[in-house]
Amino acid sequence: MGRIGAVNPVDIAASGLRAESVRLSVIARNIANARTSRTDAGTAYRRQQVVLRTDPAGLTGVRVEQVRPDLQTALKRTYLPGHPDATDDGYVLMPNVSVPTEMMNMVVASRSYQANAAVLKRYQDTTNVALELLR
Repeated sequence: MGRIGAVNPVDIAASGLRAESVRLSVIARNIANARTSRTDAGTAYRRQQVVLRTDPAGLTGVRVEQVRPDLQTALKRTYLPGHPDATDDGYVLMPNVSVPTEMMNMVVASRSYQANAAVLKRYQDTTNVALELLR
């Protein structure tokens, strides 16, 4: 059985802050494109997802493995005759973004970010108390 090295709470919390920052940016991009029927690729915008991974070797935090399109959820087919992207029968393929779901994900990511920031603050406070005791 391998030995787990010293756990550094600063590294773990900092990695969490970085990961949640990426998640919040992706969520904001999803919300901003919730009505984008045509991207540069010529198709409707696809919701993006952040894939996070931990280091299997030990407790070193989390990292963003990739940001990938959500291919599991179908694009929405909306009846909008007269829309520039409408087919002959009047339907437009719209993004697979659900704004209420994205808002809920934003709250979760925001709370996770706050929790990691609180860990860093608590670590700083503890370090300051230890330094005061050494004086």
